Amino acid sequence: MGMDASERYDLVVRGAEELVMESELRELLAKGGKPKAYVGFEPSGLVHLGWVLVASKVRDLAEAGFDTVVFWADWHAFINDKLGGNIGNIRACAAYMEDCFIALGVPAGKVRFVYATDILGDIGYWEKVIKIAKVTSLQRVKRAMTIMGRSEDDADVDSSKLFYPILQASDIFHLDMDLSYAGMDQRRANMLARDAADKLGWKKPIALHTPLLPGLSGGNRMDPASAKMSKSKPDSSVNIHDTPEEIRRKMSKAYCPTEEEEEDTNPVLMLCRHVVFPKLGKLDIDRPEKFGGPLSFDSYEGLAESYFSGNLHPLDLKKGVAEGIVEILAPVADYFAKKPENLDRMREILGSL
Repeated sequence: MGMDASERYDLVVRGAEELVMESELRELLAKGGKPKAYVGFEPSGLVHLGWVLVASKVRDLAEAGFDTVVFWADWHAFINDKLGGNIGNIRACAAYMEDCFIALGVPAGKVRFVYATDILGDIGYWEKVIKIAKVTSLQRVKRAMTIMGRSEDDADVDSSKLFYPILQASDIFHLDMDLSYAGMDQRRANMLARDAADKLGWKKPIALHTPLLPGLSGGNRMDPASAKMSKSKPDSSVNIHDTPEEIRRKMSKAYCPTEEEEEDTNPVLMLCRHVVFPKLGKLDIDRPEKFGGPLSFDSYEGLAESYFSGNLHPLDLKKGVAEGIVEILAPVADYFAKKPENLDRMREILGSL
């Protein structure tokens, strides 16, 4: 028995922070069939723990009956000066990232992997680029440059940076997508695409966004770019290839405030909410008897209540979360032990930069 439209809807929005718009998704699913979903990535380095959340959502979309495309934005990464601005390095990274998705449980046969290179040779793509640019102000494009981790001023140095948001919107339209999925840091690209669709009379892509994991060292809650997990600050994030010892070390140093008003910027609690409970369904904390003995929680809400009431010490929470992450990432280590080539190549590239 297949899922009905309501079950498909619940699967698509599970764990999401924002959906634009609910009515559009319900209408799309009510038609039945196999709609198309897109998620784009800039191949730029080693993969961090935030990808557990993304891989889970890609799997949800595939299981909800979407023709799901993972898009490797190789030329976009070139524009953004990633991996030494070397397109060969960038494509080697995409091959490695494909491995990461499979290692994290994305069903290889249910997802299509497409490179920007595969579509940039089509003149129809560039017609869309020009049409979107015609209906989008320079100010709006500059505002959207935060999707690249860039400020508006970066375009003053290198004008190719201005193409990036337009290209990202064009990718979605050229692949004829019904839904565009991204982290909240990519929201402006999806909103730019929806606005262009209104003005051009094109099919408007539904926008689905999942939360960003805060960096382990904490950050400015008003500026998600400064606080999210980042490859550029090695100890601010857990890499999916970290050893159990490295994971325990990083978690032991993590920012973990005890005030309830800091909940959404507490990286340890957010790992519980968005990674540990969705993946494991529980959190076990092996606490010494002299501090009250072992604890087990079967919901994030129960854990948060215990933590904020003072029944659970930050140190014990961090130890429990570290062990949960070690368990979640064990299949990744197994996968790359059997198929190390693309990861080895990636490490070689990063070592040479």
